[in-house]
Amino acid sequence: MEEFEVSDASKKTKTIYISTIFSITLVLLMLGMLGLILVHAKNLSNYVKENIVLNIIVDEGAKEADVLQFQKELNANPAIKSTQYVNKEIAAKNLTQDLGEDFVNFLGYNPLLSTVDVYLKADYANNKSIDALKAQISKNPAVKEVIYQSSLIDMVNQNINTISLIILAFAVILLVISVALINNTIRLAIYSQRFLIKSMQLVGATKNFIRKPFVLVAALHGLIAAIIAVIILLGILYYAQKQIPEIIILRNYTEFGIVLLSMVGIGIFITAISTALSVSKYLRLKIYDLYR
Repeated sequence: MEEFEVSDASKKTKTIYISTIFSITLVLLMLGMLGLILVHAKNLSNYVKENIVLNIIVDEGAKEADVLQFQKELNANPAIKSTQYVNKEIAAKNLTQDLGEDFVNFLGYNPLLSTVDVYLKADYANNKSIDALKAQISKNPAVKEVIYQSSLIDMVNQNINTISLIILAFAVILLVISVALINNTIRLAIYSQRFLIKSMQLVGATKNFIRKPFVLVAALHGLIAAIIAVIILLGILYYAQKQIPEIIILRNYTEFGIVLLSMVGIGIFITAISTALSVSKYLRLKIYDLYR
């Protein structure tokens, strides 16, 4: 009869441990996915900003050597990520391919001008920085005109700021909910062992002695849950990359690693702290309060 009771208690404990790990895994998986969304949203924002083009129209009388020297000067500018020189012959060839007919032969001359396409770094992709850069670039005698879409840049920045605020607010709310869910899961697991905790206290065990094994087991469960969540998340990412190969453009392995390590850290830290607080609560209670 005693063996049956011990076996039944052991099965019950294992069930509680498994359900705890499962619950924590789901919460950490949600946090990990949100973390990746935040990281990818930032990288996507930078990618969009750094693909906004400033077209520098080259003066028709400028020598190509002077234009190439000017391009080198542009590449040395800290606000500029890269540049591309497109001479009038290449521009005509590209336009001919787009139109599907040779407009140069039709007109009898090439009306296009050479250009230098400028791609800015994300931090400088705003109208204030671009206006200052435009004023600087326009001083060069090889430059005829600088063209960029001011309204498009404003719209991109406004939309990115709005989306970033929404995602950040959602992230804070989900983090609070996640912490509460993990804490409640741990409290329920400790509640089922409240009589064991009080029994250990009654036979003379110190509070730290009682807390320590519970905290260590909880930290282990947090680690296991985090590892499972990381594996699932990696599987989701692998599948997403197979379906959308272009997503690799947004991948930043340093930030990706930080997200995965954060999942592990959160899993261990919250479970350990919640367990310590829950055990301390039952150590403070009187015996008759355990039945409430």
